[in-house]
Amino acid sequence: MKITFCGGARTVTGSSYLLEAAGKKLLIDCGMFQGRKRLQERNTSDYPYNPSEIDYIVLSHAHIDHCGLIPRLIKDGFGGRVLATKATVDLAGIMLPDSGHIQEMETEWLNRKNSRAGRPLVEPLYSVDDAYASLQYFEGIDYHELYPLSPGVAVKFYDAGHILGSAIIELTVIENDRQEKIVFSGDLGKSNQPIIRDPDVVEEADYLLLEGTYGIREHEHEEQKLEILIKVINETVKKQGNIVVPSFAVGRTQEILYYLSRLVRENKIPNLPIYIDSPLAISATEIFSRHPECFDLRMRQLLHNGEDPFHFPEAIYTRTAEESMQINNLPGGALIISASGMCEAGRIKHHLKHNLWRKDSTILFIGYQAEGTLGRQIRDGAKTVSIFKEEIIVRANIVGIDGFSAHADRTELIDWVRKFHKKPKQLILVHGEEDVLTHFAAHIEQELGLSTYIPEYLETIELQDVSPVVTSPAHAAASQKAGRILNVWQEMSGDFTKRLEYMLSEEQDEERLLQLERELEALKLKLAQNF
Repeated sequence: MKITFCGGARTVTGSSYLLEAAGKKLLIDCGMFQGRKRLQERNTSDYPYNPSEIDYIVLSHAHIDHCGLIPRLIKDGFGGRVLATKATVDLAGIMLPDSGHIQEMETEWLNRKNSRAGRPLVEPLYSVDDAYASLQYFEGIDYHELYPLSPGVAVKFYDAGHILGSAIIELTVIENDRQEKIVFSGDLGKSNQPIIRDPDVVEEADYLLLEGTYGIREHEHEEQKLEILIKVINETVKKQGNIVVPSFAVGRTQEILYYLSRLVRENKIPNLPIYIDSPLAISATEIFSRHPECFDLRMRQLLHNGEDPFHFPEAIYTRTAEESMQINNLPGGALIISASGMCEAGRIKHHLKHNLWRKDSTILFIGYQAEGTLGRQIRDGAKTVSIFKEEIIVRANIVGIDGFSAHADRTELIDWVRKFHKKPKQLILVHGEEDVLTHFAAHIEQELGLSTYIPEYLETIELQDVSPVVTSPAHAAASQKAGRILNVWQEMSGDFTKRLEYMLSEEQDEERLLQLERELEALKLKLAQNF
């Protein structure tokens, strides 16, 4: 029984794990890599397996970093079934075609650039049609239903409390006359999150793959985050600025609407126009309404009382591009919720372009921003950013509220593991940035006494042979600092390379080129002396 870490290893993107057990090959998630260019390049790299030999894809939830490469895998030979909860199947039905549209648009833009430069044209990762064709392979199964995949393997979904339909995946494997349970936490949600239920308690596992996105962070409590939200909205509206909220179409958009409807009802914020400017988010909200079986008691009570937090007078849903463009012609005093959540694509980039330079506007981040994304640059304090090849100065107020994240924080993750009656003999940390996982591993070992292992990308391990990684909090802190230094260097070198490419393509003056050569040679010598 072995696992190959095809994604989600020492990074928060591209989640995908190949499990080979009892004669079967299962892919747990098949996510797209997002963020830095070096990560995105993995989307087109060779597979560490033969797609036609995969028997099943078992999908934890519908976020693109967990399901976004399924159409490509099917194009390249996968012919099995994709198992997910019924709500996840419905959400994938809108998420994957939207992703296909983005692939087509980005490829069209790149090919225009390649044509002008005389470079060969490229094909999209997959098309909208490929995405729609992939949906016939999906099969929805209920939570807590033991679903046999073969005489030696069965799967069961528990509610992960992350987004609508998200699942903790439990695999029971009978091999060599032994029965063992492998649990994949998926993306684990917070307790007391509105709309959907809290994460289920899982009582036993022989091996646990645990996400660590917020393994070193603690979220604000509900009242704290609402106080920040109220203050941000009231102060920005007073200045007649806009509040721009980059939001994931699935999960965060519905949660922020839930709270905004409550704050308007309680007269804690003004009756400002609230634009939901994302066709995908609008479709996702409609799917939420079709799956009340995933709602918690508070949400059911609201609906029973005739209060729909997705539809209230101030909420304005804008589907068309024309409606979206009109928003940026308004004088100010609006709240704009738009996708994508990490500002990498979609209408949010237009709203940032129109508001980042305004001192009276606020950019409010309510979700995780992965390394290398535009959202991460802005949140980390960039003075200028490039949007549609235009340098935009950042003058707007930048605010982040981690309490809106759909991920459990460090305490919640550790408390969830603490509830296992049968402790896992091996805990493997995934879906987290490397420095975060190193630090998180130290806390787990200190507080729970469990050995942990942090796999490398494309590493294959025999589960019985995994050796623990033992580290101290001091060592973890040093490792975290080293990781930050490396990240700064990668960001700086990447930005330097982009600027140099631009200069070389635009400035063909011989004297300027000679000067650049001299400067690069001096930099080369300086680096050689220091490394």
